Amino acid sequence: MSERAVPVTRQRFKPYPAYKDSGVEWLGEIPVHWEVKRLKYVALLNPEALSEDTDPALEMVYVDIGGVDNLGRIIEQEQMTFASAPSRARRLVRDGDVIVSTVRTYLRAIASIRDPQPGMVVSTGFAVVRPEDDVTTDYAAYALRAPYFVERVVANSKGVSFPAINESEMATYELAAPPKPEQRAIAAFLDRETARIDTMVAKKERLLELLQEKHTSLITRAVTKGLDPTVPMKDSGVEWLGEIPAHWEVKRLWFLTPSDRRIMYGIVLPGPDVDVGVPIVKGGDVADARLQLDILSKTTFEIESRYIRSRLRGGDLVYAIRGSIGEVEMVPGELEGANLTQDAARVAYTCATDGRWLLYALRSRGVFAQLEAGALGATIKGINIRDLKRAIVPVPPRTEQTEIGVFLDGEAATFARLAAKIREAIDRLKEFRTALISAAVTGKIDVREEVA
Repeated sequence: MSERAVPVTRQRFKPYPAYKDSGVEWLGEIPVHWEVKRLKYVALLNPEALSEDTDPALEMVYVDIGGVDNLGRIIEQEQMTFASAPSRARRLVRDGDVIVSTVRTYLRAIASIRDPQPGMVVSTGFAVVRPEDDVTTDYAAYALRAPYFVERVVANSKGVSFPAINESEMATYELAAPPKPEQRAIAAFLDRETARIDTMVAKKERLLELLQEKHTSLITRAVTKGLDPTVPMKDSGVEWLGEIPAHWEVKRLWFLTPSDRRIMYGIVLPGPDVDVGVPIVKGGDVADARLQLDILSKTTFEIESRYIRSRLRGGDLVYAIRGSIGEVEMVPGELEGANLTQDAARVAYTCATDGRWLLYALRSRGVFAQLEAGALGATIKGINIRDLKRAIVPVPPRTEQTEIGVFLDGEAATFARLAAKIREAIDRLKEFRTALISAAVTGKIDVREEVA
C-alpha cells in the first residue's frame, strides 16, 4: 500500500474515538472495542475436498487460480467431469466461502463465493475459508485482502518457481474483528466505495483503449496513404488497402527481405532457462520494454548452434506469431547474436528499406488483419510463417519511408506520454482502493455514519 494513500483516507473519513494496541506488529492500533482473533478461530479452512475415488462422471464447475482477478471477481470457470479435471481440482466451495490464493504470484486472487453453481470446485492453489459465527463472509473477504495480511503471506511464502504458503500457517494469522453489525457496515461501505473507484478505473482503462485505437488509426493512415494528402492516388488492387499514392508500389513482405536472411522462426525446443547461454526471444517477449538482455531467457550454446540461420542482428524486427500475435518490435543492438523460439519470427530487411517505417507498416491494421484471418489454433492462436511472408505491404520510395518513420516516432512519443498520465491516474485510484480497504478493516477510519 502506498504511504501517500493512507493520509488521504484519514483526511476524508474520521477516526474512532479511542484506540488500543492490537498486540500484533503488522496490525498496529485498533479501536478499543474491537478484538483480534486468529483466522483458525473464526473460520474453517479447506473444510471439504473431493476424494480420489470420486465418481469419474461427476460434473463440476472448476475455478483455477488464474480465474479470479485482483478485484475479487471470478472471471473464468470451466465445466468438466472429475475424470477430465486436473489433479488440483479438489476443493469444494459453498455459498458464503471465501477463496484465498496461497500462491504468491496470484496473491490478489481473493473472492467471496455467492450463489455458486452446483458442484463448484476450486484449485488446491486456493485456501477455502468458511467463516463461522464471529465473522461475516463479506467482511472476511475484505479483511483477507488487506495489505497487512497479504504482506505477511508474502513474507512467509516458500519455494522457488511458485512461492506459496501452507494453509496451516495462514490459519495462525490474526484478523481485526469488530462486532458483527460493524462488520456488515464496513462491508457495505467498501462495496459502495470500491464500486465507485472501479467505475472510474474502468472509464480510464477505456480511455486507454480509445487512445490506442487512435494511435493505430494514425499509423494505418500514414503507412497506407502517406503524409501528403495532395498527392495523386491510384487503386492498389488490394481490397483492404484501397487507394494508395500513385507513385507507391504494393509488394509481399518477403520481397523486402535479403535473400540470405529470410523471414523465419527460431528454436523449436530451447530447453530450460540457463544462467550462461544465448538470449532467446519468445512470443511473449515481443512487447514494449521486454527486449532486454537481463530479462530474456537463455538457451545453451549447443542448442543455439543448430539454429544459426535465425540469429538476430541489431535493427532486425521480431514478430510474435504465437500467443499475442501481431506484436512487433525492433531488436536493440545489445541483442546482437541472440536467437528466437518458434513463437516469434525474424523479419530482416534490405538496405532499400527503412526499418522504422517497416516496423510501423507491420503494426498497421491492414497487415495484421491479413494475418489474423489465417491464425490457427483454438486456445493459442498462431500465424503460419508462410502467411507472414506473403503479407501485402504498400511500399513508398526509400526517402518517404524515412519521413513516415520519423513522423510516427514523434507521434508515438506523444501517445506514450498521454498513456503514461492515464496509467498513473489508474495506479493512484488502485492505491486509494487498497488503502481504503486497509483503513476500514483495521479500524483506522470509522465508517459507521457513512453507511447510515
